[in-house]
Amino acid sequence: MRPTREKTVPGWLGAALTLGTFAALVWLENRRPLRGAVESKLRRNARNLVVATLGALSVQLAEQPVVRPLTRLVERRQLGLLKLVRLPAWLEIPLAIALLDYTLYLWHVLTHQVPFLWRFHQAHHADLDMDASTALRFHFGELILSVPWRAAQVLLLGVCPCALSLWQTGLLLEIMFHHSNVELSAELEARLARVIVTPRLHGIHHSIVDDEVKSNWSSGLTIWDWLHRTLRIDVPQSALTLGVPAFLDPAEVELKKVLEMPFVRQRDPRFLPPR
Repeated sequence: MRPTREKTVPGWLGAALTLGTFAALVWLENRRPLRGAVESKLRRNARNLVVATLGALSVQLAEQPVVRPLTRLVERRQLGLLKLVRLPAWLEIPLAIALLDYTLYLWHVLTHQVPFLWRFHQAHHADLDMDASTALRFHFGELILSVPWRAAQVLLLGVCPCALSLWQTGLLLEIMFHHSNVELSAELEARLARVIVTPRLHGIHHSIVDDEVKSNWSSGLTIWDWLHRTLRIDVPQSALTLGVPAFLDPAEVELKKVLEMPFVRQRDPRFLPPR
């Protein structure tokens, strides 16, 4: 039997969890929508799934051949922060997952603050509605650009294969959940928001208002927004307009324009001033 740190989530299980979660969220979105639709859901889902397919191919070609071998190297050579002290696997793996989540928070901030990175990340934010398919709508260029960051996470933190696999699997499910257009009861959502990002919290981050889009940066655990004082829970969903101000016309977010968005002359997004 392989050591615990070298075990990974089987591919079939990850695929089953992803497809099952996506299907369940789409069903719930139709039953209990949180926000009204701007575009046809069928047209949007088709567009977003094409973008997602290109993104998945880029991950398989650019990230997996780099990052997975690095986790094995880290484990074999005992590299990185977490390897400085000999921790039992039951403690090291959760710590690695938490540190991966925090450093993803930092990367997310950079994708907004660094103009070159924003060129690619805005393709995600330019969706005029937000649902489970938006969670998969990341430009392939952004995913390729994130490979050095992911490699640095693994090497500097000392992330073993098991921790990376568990984090990536759980993160994808959580990202689909908090992008979903599912209305939860206010009580349930408030309880969940103490720990993880929820649909209402992330909806605020997709607002066209400047101080709202610059909040709720967390992708998994909300503790990072609590610690950095970037958490906002005071904006009702009915008051939100989602998207990027420069691309609010549905004709501006068709598939071809989404794919070419990072490579053409950039528009001033001009996020709206505080309410």
